[in-house]
Amino acid sequence: MKGGGGGGGLMRTRLRLPVVLLSCSLFFLAGFLGSLLFTQDPQGQEDVERPLRRERLMEAVWPEMAYGESGEPAPSLIPYQILSWQPRALYFPQFATAEQCENVVKTAKAWLRPSTLALRKGESEETTKGIRTSSGTFLSAEEDPTGALAEIETKIAKATMMPRSHGEVLFCK
Repeated sequence: MKGGGGGGGLMRTRLRLPVVLLSCSLFFLAGFLGSLLFTQDPQGQEDVERPLRRERLMEAVWPEMAYGESGEPAPSLIPYQILSWQPRALYFPQFATAEQCENVVKTAKAWLRPSTLALRKGESEETTKGIRTSSGTFLSAEEDPTGALAEIETKIAKATMMPRSHGEVLFCK
């Protein structure tokens, strides 16, 4: 009697490991793929909801703290990527909006003047005419009526942790 049932028990033990591995793999894949379905953003909603989600996440992770006279009332997040440590190079995606950039360019164009030369002894403006063909101007945030440059300077100050007053005016070419 024992001999007849022994073969079935051996077969059951041999199948147990593959069945368990297959079951675990299937449940893992089902869970992984199911989570992808629930976390995908519908098209069009992504750009609108992402900044709001980031703000809510920041509020949950980093609660506001007491701040000093020169501090800020809430944490801020400026995403960046380190491109190189030596020489140090960082990339700040979407640091300024397209509208801010257009406003700065528009304001700078109104102030552009041909570059001047430091004349040597015996030279005149007429003899050096045509040597310099570039135009440039220094543009301060106070000269920008749109306020775009001030916003960009404020963000630069946050990213570098240097006060805005320590920065230089923007050279536009």
